[in-house]
This record gives sequence, C-alpha cells and structure tokens, in this order.
Amino acid sequence: MAAVLNHARALPAPPPIHQLHHFAYRARDAEETRHFYEDILGLPLYHIIQSDHVPSTGEYCPYTHFFFRLQDGSFIEFFDLGNDEAALPSPNTPAWVNHISFRVDSQQALLDMKKRLEAHGVEVLGITDHHIFHSIYFFDPNGVRMELTAQLADEFQMLQESKTAHARLAEWTNRKQQWREDRAAGKAGDPLKPQQNDRPEVGARK
Repeated sequence: MAAVLNHARALPAPPPIHQLHHFAYRARDAEETRHFYEDILGLPLYHIIQSDHVPSTGEYCPYTHFFFRLQDGSFIEFFDLGNDEAALPSPNTPAWVNHISFRVDSQQALLDMKKRLEAHGVEVLGITDHHIFHSIYFFDPNGVRMELTAQLADEFQMLQESKTAHARLAEWTNRKQQWREDRAAGKAGDPLKPQQNDRPEVGARK
C-alpha cells in the first residue's frame, strides 16, 4: 500500500480538462443524419474524415466520419460505415439511460426547438421539470436519445449542490456493498434502491 501511495505522489497532477471535445456515434446514413442535425437542430456540418482503416487500431473498416459543431466549439460526430445499419440498442439497458444532452439559452428556446422538432415529425417528450433544469427528449434517426436542457439553477445553487455530492455517493457505495453481500448470501433479489428520493412527485402521478 505504501508503495502505491508513493507512486501516486510521484505522478504529475492531472492537467485541466477544459471542455468536451466530442461524442461519437454510429450513423445509419450520413445524409439522413446531416438533415436532422444541420437542418432541424441547426448544428453546422464542419468536418469530414474518410478512410478504409481505423487509425487507433489499424483494422480494416471503411467509414465516413463527419462532425457537427456546437456553439462552444465542441462537436457531436458520427461514423457511417457504408452498410445502412444503425447501432443496436444495449440489451441490458433501458432506452432512456444512455443519452446526450445539449444546453440551450432559455426555456423559450426549449419551447421553440420542441415546436421545430414536432413540425418535422419528431416525437418529443417533455417539457420535463428536473428542478435545476427543464428538458425535452427525443431520438435522432440513429436511435440516439437526445436531450435539450434549459438551466434554471444559478452557479451558487449548483455550488451548494456540489458540497453534498461526495457524501451522498459514499453512502450509496456503502449501501451497495452491503447489498452485494446480501445478494451473495441469497438475502437480496431486487435492485438496490437509493437512500433518498429527490423526485417524489413523479411516482405520485401514477
């Protein structure tokens, strides 16, 4: 243990990570995806890379890799592998779990985008109240779940939230360890429930 701690102390401090650079997903069709992100959502097509080998692994897999730029200079990117197939959903994960969220300037911007999406035949869920922000949800042509968010909480409120985050996660981790031990002993079958319900009004709707 001492050797591990000494090794950790000898490492350089983590350099600052300034912003998200990109998310990348598989696209069924490049033009279908371009229409959705550029014509409907308003994200400009910014860059394309095409090759028949993957730079990181060297494996043969022809692709067209294309980038859409957000206002802060980050990107959402896609790979069209040339066979008209989208990525398959994860068999053990509900469809609402994996998603990407983009922030808009205001609640009015959220309403305006909801109107644009619905006018183009896109099914939209929301507006959903998350207390610190409002959101709408929809799927892109590739089955990627998207969220657009209008922030309600200011920086002070978010700072206050951050002060309890580690303690709450530590409590969850401790309870999960006990749950694992109970499950191994045949005493737990259901998934672990959180120690606190921050959204009691959602269950009350049913």
